[in-house]
Amino acid sequence: QVQLVESGGGLVQAGGSLRLSCTASGRTFSSYAMGWFRQAPGKEREFVAATSWNGISTYYADSVKGRFTISRSNAENTVYLQMNSLKPEDTAVYYCAANSRGLGGSYLYAFKTYDYWGQGTQVTVSS
Repeated sequence: QVQLVESGGGLVQAGGSLRLSCTASGRTFSSYAMGWFRQAPGKEREFVAATSWNGISTYYADSVKGRFTISRSNAENTVYLQMNSLKPEDTAVYYCAANSRGLGGSYLYAFKTYDYWGQGTQVTVSS
């Protein structure tokens, strides 16, 4: 069983930055691909970014490409999401997720790929 805890959300003005963190319990974090998703009120959960187990491969939604960066520290059991040039449309609850089944590539864009989810952290971007 893996527990994921997100932190770093908050209120920021448009154009600002935030860094989200997601820390995992357990010794197998380094073997998991990790993803970030978000859900705005009244909308479906959508893919934001993902990273392979070793951090070499990263994937981004078109809406955040060039503004967000996903990274991980397997030594610290933590995955990060650096969010720059934030826009009001980035406002959502952000969730991190872990894929324990060894799936990668295009599978990482789908929320059904992930086995474990955090509780979410609110990000609000004011205009």
